[in-house]
Amino acid sequence: MIKAVFFDIDGTIVSMITHEMPASTKEALYRLKEKGVKLFISSGRPPMHIQLLCKDLQEFPWDGMVLLNGQYCTDENGKVFFELPLPEEGLRQLVPWLKESADFSCVFYELEHSYDIRFNQSMFDYLNAIGRLDQMPQTEDPVRSYTHKTYQICPYIPPEADEEFLKHAPGMASARWTDNFADIIPAGGGKKEGLRHMLERHGLRRSECMSFGDGGNDISMLEYAQIGVAMGNADNEVKSHADYVTDTCENDGIFKAFKYFEMI
Repeated sequence: MIKAVFFDIDGTIVSMITHEMPASTKEALYRLKEKGVKLFISSGRPPMHIQLLCKDLQEFPWDGMVLLNGQYCTDENGKVFFELPLPEEGLRQLVPWLKESADFSCVFYELEHSYDIRFNQSMFDYLNAIGRLDQMPQTEDPVRSYTHKTYQICPYIPPEADEEFLKHAPGMASARWTDNFADIIPAGGGKKEGLRHMLERHGLRRSECMSFGDGGNDISMLEYAQIGVAMGNADNEVKSHADYVTDTCENDGIFKAFKYFEMI
């Protein structure tokens, strides 16, 4: 019996087209909540990004959040109970290479602060499109990461450049969900680890959980959950790791999946 469900955000419960949560998704969530199913966010986004998202997602009574690709878990009150920042030793090796040899934008994420090593046109365009240029990261010297907990780094590099990047980032791994940039997280981390810690906190088992996602960084949690559901807008690689493929976010994919599994 499924007692807990984890949801990616972008392209899963929030449309990448409208930036809103479909009405059918909201209906499904509230109906499951009434039945006592625990509902969680599982996203690559840092805590500071939740305020950028639609009002419906912010106001829903989530039972907890797995953020930063599993590296930061909070309870229903927003209190952190698990965190895994990037290793300081790895950062001390990576930063000199980034400053001396790299020519791409690279965003460093703390919990409530982010900064780029140089101007990031892609991020500027995205934040401008959603009217949130006030969230544009400022440019700072990444040596800051030696003394401030850093949970994730997003270098704007293509997939084929991941291997070279990781040569200079010991103790780190890539959890990529887009061709535009990589999510660099601690090695051994990932969304499945966030799910594991959240389930343990609630006294639940893997066999009692379900997960929804659409990106490469969702694969680990799709495989970890008893039932992994890929959205119709996911690519074929992601779909191949799922137990079930539903419709797209915009075409009521969440609602349809719960109907298929007779949960609503």
